[in-house]
Amino acid sequence: MTDLPVEQLTRALAAVDPLVAGVEDGQWSAPTPCAEWTVRDLVAHLVVTNRMMTAFLTGQAPPDRSADPLGGDPLGAYRESGTALRAAFALPGVLERTHEGALGAATGAVRLRWRLADLLTHAWDLSRATGRPAEMPQDLVEQALAFVGDALSDEARPGRFAPAQPVADDAPALDRLAAFAGRSVRP
Repeated sequence: MTDLPVEQLTRALAAVDPLVAGVEDGQWSAPTPCAEWTVRDLVAHLVVTNRMMTAFLTGQAPPDRSADPLGGDPLGAYRESGTALRAAFALPGVLERTHEGALGAATGAVRLRWRLADLLTHAWDLSRATGRPAEMPQDLVEQALAFVGDALSDEARPGRFAPAQPVADDAPALDRLAAFAGRSVRP
């Protein structure tokens, strides 16, 4: 597929949407494969990361991290943050410009690749925590897996990445991405 990068983000956000929409009332406090995170914490992470990246790309002040990012409408917060993020990445020159941040310097295109990998990996987490299938665009998952495989090694894994876990070579791409990100993937 030859989508433009912002179209890839649109597809990924749309693919995660049914997972967020499908969270049942009793599942918000359920544990996830992300240590110490509930389903609500994980969805809040998606929203906060979208909002932080939007602020970063547009030169705005970051959102207040002490406020509840989901409020009474987690799905609405997810959708709003995704819409704002797509708009930020679509701004002229954002993908080509190098952005200096706490994690170093990178182009908007590289930051978008990281966002896609994070979003897709957490879709796997959300799927596992809620028992709902994660039907992610395979081409995007394969691209994310290739990207993180090139960007990270067993020796160079920042604190938020656990060591890669074993997974069958013929496992679905999303399982391989999750395992590479440190998740224990069991059939």
